[in-house]
Amino acid sequence: MTESFPRQYARTQRFTLGEPRNIAVSPDGARVVFLRSGAGDDPVNSLWVMETATGEERLVADPAELLGASADDLPPEERARRERAREAAGGITGFATDTAVRVTGFALGGRLFVAGLLSGRARPLEVEGPVFDPRPDPLATRLAYVSGRALRIAELDGSSWVLAGDDDEPDTVMWGSADFLAAEEMQRLRGYWWSPDGSTIAACRVDDGDVAQWTIADPAHPARSPRVNRYPAAGAPNPRVELHLIGLDGGRTQVRWDDGRFPYLAAVDWSKGGLVVQVQSRDQTVSTFLRVDPDTGTTAVLATDEDAHWVELVPGTPRLLDDGTLVRTAERNGVRKLLVGDDAVSPDGTQVRSLVATDSLVFLANDAGDATEQHVWHRTPGGEITALTTEPGVHSASVGGPMMVVRSATLDGPPATRIVDGPVIGSNAEEPVVTPNLTFLRTGESRLATALLLPHDHDGAPLPVLVDPYGGPHALRVVKSRNAFLTSQWFADQGFAVLVTDGRGTPGRGTAFERAVHHDFVSTLDDQITALQETAASRPELDLNRVGIRGWSFGGYLAALAVLKRPDVFHAAVAGAPVTEWRLYDTHYTERYLGDPAASPEVYDANSLLPLAAHLRRPLLLIHGLADDNVVAAHTLRLSTALLEGGRPHQVLPLTGVTHMTPQEVVAENLLLHQLAFLEKALGRDPAATRS
Repeated sequence: MTESFPRQYARTQRFTLGEPRNIAVSPDGARVVFLRSGAGDDPVNSLWVMETATGEERLVADPAELLGASADDLPPEERARRERAREAAGGITGFATDTAVRVTGFALGGRLFVAGLLSGRARPLEVEGPVFDPRPDPLATRLAYVSGRALRIAELDGSSWVLAGDDDEPDTVMWGSADFLAAEEMQRLRGYWWSPDGSTIAACRVDDGDVAQWTIADPAHPARSPRVNRYPAAGAPNPRVELHLIGLDGGRTQVRWDDGRFPYLAAVDWSKGGLVVQVQSRDQTVSTFLRVDPDTGTTAVLATDEDAHWVELVPGTPRLLDDGTLVRTAERNGVRKLLVGDDAVSPDGTQVRSLVATDSLVFLANDAGDATEQHVWHRTPGGEITALTTEPGVHSASVGGPMMVVRSATLDGPPATRIVDGPVIGSNAEEPVVTPNLTFLRTGESRLATALLLPHDHDGAPLPVLVDPYGGPHALRVVKSRNAFLTSQWFADQGFAVLVTDGRGTPGRGTAFERAVHHDFVSTLDDQITALQETAASRPELDLNRVGIRGWSFGGYLAALAVLKRPDVFHAAVAGAPVTEWRLYDTHYTERYLGDPAASPEVYDANSLLPLAAHLRRPLLLIHGLADDNVVAAHTLRLSTALLEGGRPHQVLPLTGVTHMTPQEVVAENLLLHQLAFLEKALGRDPAATRS
């Protein structure tokens, strides 16, 4: 009997297990280092090396051999990092190398391990722990790592010592770690950087003392003490973040900038070209790029960006070329351009999404009119900027010297990771039991990217509709990648017409499209309605008398908003981990879009779901993980309270021990089945139809 999709979806962690990941390429192009688990349902990643000349793969570190069952006995810092990175797998989930990519360091179960990538052997270094985020110095002579609130140095003989952090400092201070906002919202998951010669470390000093303490309890186990988190909610104090230059000889210099005007340390990079940082104003309308003098800690402005709405942070930037030239991005003529110095080098009409490498100037971008594809662009030896990938899909890259590895996710099959002009890196990922029956559409005046999924062999009879968006900033759902539509297709195969739309505010479509949600998240619902009604006008199988909507996180906000504000269009909603009151969400995300709640309380009121609660007259299922430290469960509980006070029936599904992710296998499987049962009942669909 064919396995059900919900079972397979849960067992394979959304079909991510078994894929090669965390690709690193040596600067001589001789080696590709990567992580991969042994099967499509194996959550434990091992460390591998491929020799590019022969395509031979060698296993370097197997967690089962190195540590056994205790490999996932993680320190709190590592658990937090995995949550911020949405990392559900186990084993080795990250590694760092020296400049030559000959030595690597990684943590397992809070212990430090090093491996020779030429010898293919890994060994533990018994240092004082627990160990988090170990990184070899560029010359592979020692490692740095974080342990608790301290930044430590480990010598290759196993001795270790504290570089920064001592008992005389408040217990709210930590060294070498990324604060919550940097990791969750700025995509900066690290808090220290080696100098190219290995003599100095630029390290963050984070003081959370002014940040409010929020508690997350486990109601299913009342004997357990609540977990206390420092959470910077919109309008409230942020952590204080400093950057210090710490020499291995004991010298220490603080990097100086106007941190009163620019409190956010958004990005740091230290290369042969020098040390560069990007800092942001609290309202994020001004961002400055600074060159740091490593001897004095003084800074010089290289460039400043200003925007009436916000300055976007772009992965991989800023960086310095070897000659010190700044490489960054900026909004120019309605799109995001890649700038080398003052010169915009990315082609007109393309939206730059991230910078991969500076040596050959490799970056990811898409046509600003079509964010369903993402391609790898590079500068040829002749100086021309051209697309390296052309097949419709979502492509990304890793680079080392002359060698490039490209991961391609297309509609034709599973994602593939290949050395350019070389072999494929093997994947153990499973083949899904569903295949998307997919039509791409463009809807509305904005030509919104829309995908329609129907049951296979559908006879044309009217179908209930399931709108299945994310719909908010920083995430796309309508992309030319098969695996992006597997869950939507499973719902379609249960007898729904499923509609997925990326509306205004989603990335890739240019400056004005992204900024259309400034001070107005509610307008994201209009685009979902436009796509629904316009598609139904040409596809009579969509029954507009039976329309449901489901979503998670921002998509959960959008789903709840749909039935609260437009019950004439939407007849049922499943809202997972919804942000219901934006004053309860974090500063960096929320203030970027909605401003300061003290200065503009009317904006927050207009975007809150709580004032709409009394208007509910459609079935609503609220789902929330009680261990969620990103969108805390208070969002759902406050909306539920407001609904109850308004006499509005609704359902709440609390998930004990579940965070903003749902990595637990049984939870992930049954959560899909529970949503299906709710939607079938709410929309009057016959649940006796065959399920798979």
